[in-house]
Amino acid sequence: MSKSQQRKGRGGELELVAILNQYGIPAKPGKAVSYGSTSDVTGFPGVHVEVKRVERLNVPAAFAQAKRDAEKFKDGIPVLFHRRNREEWLCTLSLEDFLKGVALHSKISGLAVSGKTGAAAGLGKGRAE
Repeated sequence: MSKSQQRKGRGGELELVAILNQYGIPAKPGKAVSYGSTSDVTGFPGVHVEVKRVERLNVPAAFAQAKRDAEKFKDGIPVLFHRRNREEWLCTLSLEDFLKGVALHSKISGLAVSGKTGAAAGLGKGRAE
């Protein structure tokens, strides 16, 4: 990885941390150029943050890295945050984790949301037949 790619990646981490902080999330950037020895961003309770700041992203490969690192660091559900030049930030997470978050938010907010999760809801790999 070139120095300019490293700078762009680190800049993305710092930019995302600033946005998360604006929303009251006490996120902090991980160690610069850690080559996987630390998380990209820490301090987001229950969420493992993987940051990618590239023009062409292989989302499945990047999300697989987020899942591996979430298991390695035991810091929460894997979420991939990614952005291209002059575009908005996007995040990728599994449907099951998204639905768990919606259910938790609904429970806290007092909204009525119910349903099956995981394999019982057909959220496993591939399409339901």
